[in-house]
Amino acid sequence: MTVSINTLGLVGTGVMGAGIAQIAAQAGVLVRLFDARDGAAQSARDGLSATFSKLVSKGKISQAAMDAALANLQVADAIDGLKDCDLVVEAIVENLEAKRGLLQQLEGIVSANCILATNTSSLSITAIATGCQHPERVAGLHFFNPVPLMRVVEVIDGLATAPQVGDALLALVARTGHRGVRAKDTPGFIVNHAGRAYGTEALKMLDEGIAERGDIDRILREGAGFRMGPLELLDLTGLDVSHPVMESIYNQFYQEPRYKPSPLTRQMLVGGRLGRKTGHGFYQYENGQRVNGPEPQPVPSVQQQPPVWIAAENNEDYERLSALMINLGAHLESGAQPSSEALCLLAPYGRDATSACVRFDTDPARTLCIDLLTDLSRHRTLMQNPLTSPAMRDAAHALLAADGVGVTMIGDSVGFVAQRTLAMVVNLACDIAQQRIASVDDIDQAVHLGLGYPHGPLAWGDALGPRRLLTILQRMSELTHDPRYRPSPWLRRRAMLGVSLRHEEPTVG
Repeated sequence: MTVSINTLGLVGTGVMGAGIAQIAAQAGVLVRLFDARDGAAQSARDGLSATFSKLVSKGKISQAAMDAALANLQVADAIDGLKDCDLVVEAIVENLEAKRGLLQQLEGIVSANCILATNTSSLSITAIATGCQHPERVAGLHFFNPVPLMRVVEVIDGLATAPQVGDALLALVARTGHRGVRAKDTPGFIVNHAGRAYGTEALKMLDEGIAERGDIDRILREGAGFRMGPLELLDLTGLDVSHPVMESIYNQFYQEPRYKPSPLTRQMLVGGRLGRKTGHGFYQYENGQRVNGPEPQPVPSVQQQPPVWIAAENNEDYERLSALMINLGAHLESGAQPSSEALCLLAPYGRDATSACVRFDTDPARTLCIDLLTDLSRHRTLMQNPLTSPAMRDAAHALLAADGVGVTMIGDSVGFVAQRTLAMVVNLACDIAQQRIASVDDIDQAVHLGLGYPHGPLAWGDALGPRRLLTILQRMSELTHDPRYRPSPWLRRRAMLGVSLRHEEPTVG
């Protein structure tokens, strides 16, 4: 079977196919373009010629590099023109029967050593290979759009895929300058699987009425460091794409609670509120730009600040919160119990404000909670309980906003917004590692590059503290009895042993 790939056949020359052709041709691979639509392959080549010209004009590539890349792009008038390729990649419609039929057709054209790859984003590689005479040469080669900019590629082994096939594909991906990550054939592979936690948890919080959509996005963007809030991201992707993926992965995992979709997005999909492409999703848009977006919560005016009594779960957090209060000019009480006038500010993990009041024995009317998991120099999240007085709520908001840092007030919730979202992101990555879907390094690289998270989820979990994340999940699970929050064995064991979440387990057998 082919080990070195020098000639690549490409079936399907839409946006994705053209992107694959571009990076392969620039890497010195001879690319043969074929599309069943009349003139489509030639149009794709013409479009790539224009793309290369723009890159030359911007100084991104030389004229010689453009000429060499164009020389590597050939148009095949018939599918038989792919017969001597080392690899053929299909990038046609996302339909199982269509892809399966195409691969069976290709088997009658290409040599016995040719690798067949599918660019599917959601279909089973094993299912696509079913019916092929040689399923051992079939693998997934999942690029992300736009291909030249999204520098991660998933290489997926089906049940029958020969190991050397994946090896050859990884070598090809490396030749293009992209990062190849290897995954088992499971629903969502790595990136679409790992990405379930971010959006679904935000939707659950929205369903629970904890915070408004703009507040959820703002907390996770400013406080946790995501490039986009989860609801902004759903609007960008479009619910016609995102919601079916949510349902598909949920059902492929036999209704695993971690992946449970929201009725809200189904309702929005039916109502045509898909996001930017329709001008209305979670936000409204004109010409692709958001209009009348929710503003940050206004800072209340407070005549006189009450003294502040704080409580935290460990000395480090207590000192951190004390330093912040002093810097903000608060009069900090140091007694074992708060005075009758004090604002009580608690810093729990995983609890809601109600259970935190019970834990620290404070008057609910004078109590709020603050999330210490996020970057307090960028954003601060306060949580009230059902009995928090408006006066104490306003006093806490005004105090925490005194130095100009943004503050968001949310309703009573287990784990605030950021704690529960980050814990779920890390926990899901731990489950992917536990299932041996991919290596810890490939999981981190795939999510960081494919989803644009600030860090790979396992490395991020190490930075946040595995034991702290375990505590958050355990408490949310205890308080809600929702199995979606059960800790992954991967996380639980490493937190208890005090080792990195990136620590691979020894092989068995």
